[in-house]
Amino acid sequence: METKKFAHYLSKILSIILILIFTYSCGPFAFKRSDVKDNPINDRDKRTKNIKEGKGISIGSRKGRSGSFDFATSNEMWRGTIEILDFVPLATADYGGGVIITDWYKDDLDSNESIKIMVNFLSNEIRADGLEVKIYKKVCKSETNCNTQLMSSNLEQEIKLAILKKAAQIKTKDRKKRAEDSDYEPIKD
Repeated sequence: METKKFAHYLSKILSIILILIFTYSCGPFAFKRSDVKDNPINDRDKRTKNIKEGKGISIGSRKGRSGSFDFATSNEMWRGTIEILDFVPLATADYGGGVIITDWYKDDLDSNESIKIMVNFLSNEIRADGLEVKIYKKVCKSETNCNTQLMSSNLEQEIKLAILKKAAQIKTKDRKKRAEDSDYEPIKD
């Protein structure tokens, strides 16, 4: 009885080893030798060769993915919004959630009206439909008697347009800076 169990386990182990040997010799696991004369010596030529061959690191595809955000420092829409809303203190700036909410703001200290601005990011792209701006208005008759409403005015569109313009300016400036800092030269055929 013991010898049958041992033979059964031994046959399983041998079949697993044979499967591993055969799959190791297949294409994905096969070692490919490289000739030294085919590989460039300097870094610029190596980068150029890798770009030609389509090699490189790609972490996911951007097409068709929603909720995918870059780092805040590289997102022009986020940076543009922060620069446009720099006159008012921020209550919430949640980059992961894609929302910026200001604190209540009023021009005049004696005024009983204040506004709160909320910006929702729907996309990283600089597009009019990639951004939603809402403005809330609070009117207080006394410290405890306040009425808050969602405002509908041209101010929303003005803020949205200012953010889009600022984001486009930031993107243009960043592209120029990257082009100046880059030592990469395109391949000439």
